[in-house]
Order: sequence, then structure tokens, then C-alpha cells
Amino acid sequence: MVTIHDVARAAGVSPATVSRVFNGGNVTPARAQSVQEAAAALGFAPNRVARSLRKQRSSVIALIIPDIENPFFTSLARGVEDAAQRTSHSVVLCNSDEDTDKERRYLEVALGEQMAGVIVAAASREETDLGPLTVRKVPVVAVDRRPRDAEVDAVRVDDRHGGEVATRHLLDAGYRRIACITGPAGASTSEERLAGYRAALDSAPGDEVASGEAYVRHADFRVDGGRSAMRELLALPEPPDAVFVANNLMTIGVLDALGEVGRTPPDVGVLSFGDVPWASLVRPSLTAVELPSYELGRTAAELLLQRMEGNNTSPLQTVVLRTTLQIRESTAGPRGA
Repeated sequence: MVTIHDVARAAGVSPATVSRVFNGGNVTPARAQSVQEAAAALGFAPNRVARSLRKQRSSVIALIIPDIENPFFTSLARGVEDAAQRTSHSVVLCNSDEDTDKERRYLEVALGEQMAGVIVAAASREETDLGPLTVRKVPVVAVDRRPRDAEVDAVRVDDRHGGEVATRHLLDAGYRRIACITGPAGASTSEERLAGYRAALDSAPGDEVASGEAYVRHADFRVDGGRSAMRELLALPEPPDAVFVANNLMTIGVLDALGEVGRTPPDVGVLSFGDVPWASLVRPSLTAVELPSYELGRTAAELLLQRMEGNNTSPLQTVVLRTTLQIRESTAGPRGA
């Protein structure tokens, strides 16, 4: 039977280092890789049940996200998993579907199974309750969305800044009736991106820019929601000449709705908050706010691992990552501008 001492000899490290690797301790990436490669070559597998009993908590991390079909969250999940694997932690993926009841059940499972920690993209800023976890001292990191008043570490995107930059770009391109299709009311990402849109319009010079709630629609961050919202906007007496869409999946629905009535960018400008894999391939190519989704996941996992190692006395951290506007053909400006 292969033992921890066999792995230590093969990797050229001490048994204590091997133990730290498989128990989530602080080990350099190079040493962790050396130990993992030696363990794989020897066929060594740590006894996770015994380790959980010693630590009174498993080596499993729960990742709760709203929509695994969204490429943004798929990339985020990969960032979490890659960081967790470096310290031999496993990740259980939970899909909340923006449903706070479903989210609450997953949080209860994390408690009941004594998971090592939780990373959560909250379904609701107001209703998501992380209190049961924090009371039990379970390390938690909020990613992308942070519930109001939650006493946890957080990693998020500067959504307001990204929304403001996007809307200013549409203004600079010559569009004047700019709509915003944002996500569910109450979601922090929805509200922050909408706030950036409003700030850009409020600061626009002149009185030719249309503003107000007539051009704002809340949807569900999904394809059908974007399609329905765009259909409503197109039915207005003065339809928008551009639309800032607050996530990538809704953008697909927006393009579909425009195609139904024979409208295409850039005659109607379309700007997506969140890139999609095919954005540069469609014609016209799609202008998008690029999000550091992988970095969000990786950073969230690293913060969580620090807390899991016993760093519970340091102040809470909020890491804010910036977006990048990728200008393409879909916002080249209205015809005749």
C-alpha cells in the first residue's frame, strides 16, 4: 500500500509538505504540482473520509451560480476549479436558476455536508441569506454579485463603470435614443449596469438625447427575456436607435427580435455587456464589454482558500476587476449620422 512517506520520497519533499498539499495548506504551486504528479504515478489517493473527520470539514467547495448555460459563468467556474485543484480541493457545482429557494436549499446542503467553503453568485441582493453559513464560521466568498449587508469577502466586476463606458460609446457613435435592457430588478449586477447607463445619459451634453424610463426594460438575463424586451421597445412610437444589453444571453434574443422586423446593426446599435465566443464572427461583428470571468472565479477561489487555511481574523476584502470595451461593427453609428 502506498503511503504518504512514499509520495514524499518520490516528490523530494517532506511528509509534512505532502500532508499540506492534500489538506489545503499553504504550498507553492511548484511543490503542489510535484506532489500531485508523484501521487498520481504511485497510485496514491488520500483518505478523504478520515481527513474530513480530522478536520471536522470536508475538502469540497460548493460553487453556486445562477446559470451554467451562460458562457460567463462557465468560464468563472473553470477559474474556481483550476485554483481549487492546485490545493487538491474538489468543487461541487450548483445551479440556482436565479431562484432564491433553490439557492437556499443548496446553502443548506453545504452546511449539512460540512463543506470546506462556499462561493456564491447571489440570486438576489435583498433575499439571498448567507447568515447561517457565517454564523457557523463556514468561509464564504461572494462572486460577481454580493448580497446586501453580507459580511463576506467578495470579488466583482465594476459594473457601473462598464455600463457607463458602454453607453458613452453609443453616444459618441451618434445614437440618441439609447435603450437599456438590464436583468432582474434587485440583482446587484442589473442595478449597477443600469446605474452606469443612466449616469452616461445624465452627463450627455445637449437636449437631443432621449432619456427616462420609457427606454428601460428589466428582463431575466436569458435569451427569451432579451427577445421579449426588444420586441416591446420596437413597438414604441419612437423605437430606440441603439440598445445597451446588460448580458450576453439577452443580446442573442435582441438580435433575434431585430431580425424579425428586418432591422440590423449598426442601423440599430447593439452593445452587449459580456462577450460571447462568436461575437467577432457574426456580421456585423458585435461590440461588447469584455468581462474577466475566469479571473473572477480564480480570485474568488484564492480568497476562499485563504480563509479556509485559518485566516479568519483579517478584514474582509472586496476585489473589484475592471472591464474592457471591445469595439466592433455593431455600433458604427446610425445611417446618415
